[in-house]
Order: sequence, then C-alpha cells, then structure tokens
Amino acid sequence: MLAVTQYDGPAGATPCLIAHGLYGSARNWNVIAKHLSKTRPVLTVDMRNHGASPWADTNSYADLAKDLAEVVEAQGRGALDVIGHSMGGKAAMMLALTRPDCVARLLVGDIAPVAYSHSQVQYIDAMRAVDLSRVTRRSDAAEGLADLGVSPELQAFFTQSLDVAGKRWRYNLDALERDMPKIMSFPEIDAHFTGATLFLSGAQSDYVLPDHRPTIKNLFPNARFAKIPNAGHWLHADNPKAFIATAEVFLKAPAT
Repeated sequence: MLAVTQYDGPAGATPCLIAHGLYGSARNWNVIAKHLSKTRPVLTVDMRNHGASPWADTNSYADLAKDLAEVVEAQGRGALDVIGHSMGGKAAMMLALTRPDCVARLLVGDIAPVAYSHSQVQYIDAMRAVDLSRVTRRSDAAEGLADLGVSPELQAFFTQSLDVAGKRWRYNLDALERDMPKIMSFPEIDAHFTGATLFLSGAQSDYVLPDHRPTIKNLFPNARFAKIPNAGHWLHADNPKAFIATAEVFLKAPAT
C-alpha cells in the first residue's frame, strides 16, 4: 500500500487523490492539498519507488494504476476525483482507462498519453555521483548536484527526497532507471474514459502539443484543455494560485 497523507475536508464532498510526478513526493503537493481541503478531503501519495512508499522491481503504468486503485478502494467512498502530474498524470490516466469506477473527475497536469523522446536518467546518474557519506545537510547534496550541472530548481526538488541521516535517496534508482523507457512512454490500450477530464498545461511548456490532441480525444472523448500562465512543466509550483483556482472550478463541475 502506498504511503498516504490525508487532509481532512467537508465530509460530504468527493475526496481528491493527488499523484506526483517522477522524482517527486506527496510533500511537493502540501500547499495545493491544504487549499483544496477547504472544500473536500484530499489524499496525497508517495508513488511506488518514491518517498515513504514501498520499493518494487517495476514501475510500469499498469503497476502505478493498480497502486492508485488500492488507495481509492481503501477509502470505501467509490470513485474519487484524481489529479496527476507528469508521471503521476500518466498513472492517473491509466487508472481512469482501466478502472473507470475509481475516477469521478480526472485532471492531468502537463503530460499527454504519448511517448516522449527525452530521458531523465541523467538525474539518476547525478544523484548516484553525489558522495552521500560526506553529506551532513541537504545543502551539501545540492552543492554536489550543482557541480554535476543540475539546475538550482532541480537541486531543491531532488534534495526534498534525501534522507540525510540515513545517507540515502528516497528513490529506488535502480528500478526507475530500468523502467525509464516505460515511464517516458505510454501503454497502447483499447479503452476510453468518458468522465470529465481536464488536460491542464503550463503555458511555457511543450509537453502537451496540438499534435497530441487526437490521441487524447480518442482515449478521453470529453477532454477539455487549458493553460496556466507564467508556468512551465511544474505548473503547480510555478503558479500555484492559478493552478488551485483552475482545479477548484473543474472539481465543482459535473463529473460527466
């Protein structure tokens, strides 16, 4: 079972489940979750091979969707609203396509159900190259990552998942590296999710392109599209106020 952080909200409202992206964690979503919990219960999870959740040998989207389904079922509330960003967005899409009974509304943050040509293995290499035996503070690891060419924004992001006392990253780097081709891709699937769906992108991001829309509409025929201004791929961090406002409007709309 995934590690879950729960934010209490009004009892009668549909809970919202939030799935983070690659190298992220539930804690990245604290600000968003606290705001959304004013009108509904909110659950944030550490995805498998991340944070406090169990490690596994695989990190496929079928696996990630099953993990999320277990969280939904454990609530005993029926379908939940689901927000997923990047890798978590693909996992949320897979959940909706394979277990539509688990998803009321689906909000996908800056990702499409397509294969991407880039890789994120270089960051695994950088984290492995940091000599954690010499690290006594997160800033020490950040300096090590900086020496390896990692940007300041990503240094801060990665070191949120550093166990300084345990001298370890809270990532299963071996499994993530092994399944990186699967993470960058998306399974071929003959299914459709007809519930309310919003593909929300950063205006400065190129992860969701007009060319992706036919594929999206085939899988999610009721999909709508919107952009967050002054935001890139990490749209919820770049412009949290606009992300929260857009999410709240969408989550109040009819689920079908």
